[in-house]
Amino acid sequence: MEYLEETGDQGKGHGILLPGKGLHEECGVFGIAGDTVAPTGDPDAAAITYRGLFSLQHRGQEACGIAANNGGVITCKKGQGLLQDVFDEKTVLRLNGSSAIGHVRYGTTGGSNLENAQPIAVSHIKGNLALAHNGNLVNAATLRKEIEMNGGIFHTNSDSEIIAYTIVRERIGSASIEEAVKKAMGIIKGAYSLVAMSPRKMIAARDPNGFRPLCIGRHERGYVFASESCAIDAIGADFIRHVEPGEIVIVEDGVLASMDSGLTVSRSLCSFEYIYFSRPDSIIQGVGVDYARREMGKVLAREKPADADIVVAVPDSGLSAAQGYSDESGLPNITGLVKNRYIGRTFIQPTQGRRERDVRMKLNPLRANVNGKRVILIDDSIVRGTTSKMIVEALRDAGAKEVHFRSSAPPFRYPCYFGVDVPDQDKLIAVGRSEAELADFISADSVAYLSHESLTRIMSEAGVDICKACFSGEYPIDITEAADTSVFDSPIIAI
Repeated sequence: MEYLEETGDQGKGHGILLPGKGLHEECGVFGIAGDTVAPTGDPDAAAITYRGLFSLQHRGQEACGIAANNGGVITCKKGQGLLQDVFDEKTVLRLNGSSAIGHVRYGTTGGSNLENAQPIAVSHIKGNLALAHNGNLVNAATLRKEIEMNGGIFHTNSDSEIIAYTIVRERIGSASIEEAVKKAMGIIKGAYSLVAMSPRKMIAARDPNGFRPLCIGRHERGYVFASESCAIDAIGADFIRHVEPGEIVIVEDGVLASMDSGLTVSRSLCSFEYIYFSRPDSIIQGVGVDYARREMGKVLAREKPADADIVVAVPDSGLSAAQGYSDESGLPNITGLVKNRYIGRTFIQPTQGRRERDVRMKLNPLRANVNGKRVILIDDSIVRGTTSKMIVEALRDAGAKEVHFRSSAPPFRYPCYFGVDVPDQDKLIAVGRSEAELADFISADSVAYLSHESLTRIMSEAGVDICKACFSGEYPIDITEAADTSVFDSPIIAI
């Protein structure tokens, strides 16, 4: 069997975040397992994967990649930047195969170097393996030290390579790739939704807490897996269901099968999938993201009202919550901020002046709608507070009489170890500050949050058990091993 890999660094300079915002997108994974062996030169699986990833671009703009399987030969192309920068028609046509997996990346563990782009593809004694992963391991440092002490060599500083290494190591003594994945799941701990491709099979697996979403669809060319259902819709496939926490799904010769990992399941879906990360047209664990955000806005209006004239959303993740707030309060939901959608997301700027300039380029107040008005401003969260302050001051400059800030998320007070890149605790604006002190900091007339009790109730009534550790400090699994990340420090940098 032959293993081919191409890498590129097209599109450098695209970043990941509205400067100063503080939260970064998750990663997104996609895979299609073709029913039959594609004829030589057939790039359909790669083209479908590209379209699926395009619908997941909001989950990561740092790097992307696609690996295609053509009769056991895995060809992998990846690079830094957006999909449209790394891939063109000619590039996709070179990725021949009946099956393919893909990834869009924002890194949590591991830096933004090219080496950390996914999928990760390796050749081993029993064949080839390509893997794409969304999440973060809490015992990554422990596992890496153990592997290195036994002679293992790493090419990246991401925990995704640790997962691939562990699966390959277990594959040596296993009868099948799915058995190897099952054994690996008993070793790795934390958040992982992954798709893996061997010469004959495609595997999808999800950690026993179900921190990150992963769903299954059916396309005319085969079964598909995606981080969000919007990607399944985008390629014209039919949504089937979600991969369950602790489940391993196998596709071989067009047949879908399920396997229990044997791990104890304790459902803890990341609450920020509903608050911020996922697209509003996605359905996560049977609950529409737009619906969940509207409900958060309605409860916020009941619990945290304000004397005001209009409701204004911070686009885009505040739009649905603002509509819910408007519906419940009876106040009109008015466009007060216009988002420039033609500015590529930029790297976090080094100075406050640069950050302020970029925020004003990204979001501009609509003076005619806010001048002389008392505004309730709805955003998904307040993290560092710097962006919130700039937006509030921009509305005041546009003539708003009052600005009352409302967050559809509870206050961030604790770090996340499961894939959400929350800043260090000392950078979280809600730590040690009252709502009145926060209002003073961001120049608002008032600040109020949705409580984590209300968030829990909303999602529980919708049938979803969520992780809210970043709000409460109550982690659903042991995070003791998550402290030491120095093992990931690397002097090797690709440019």
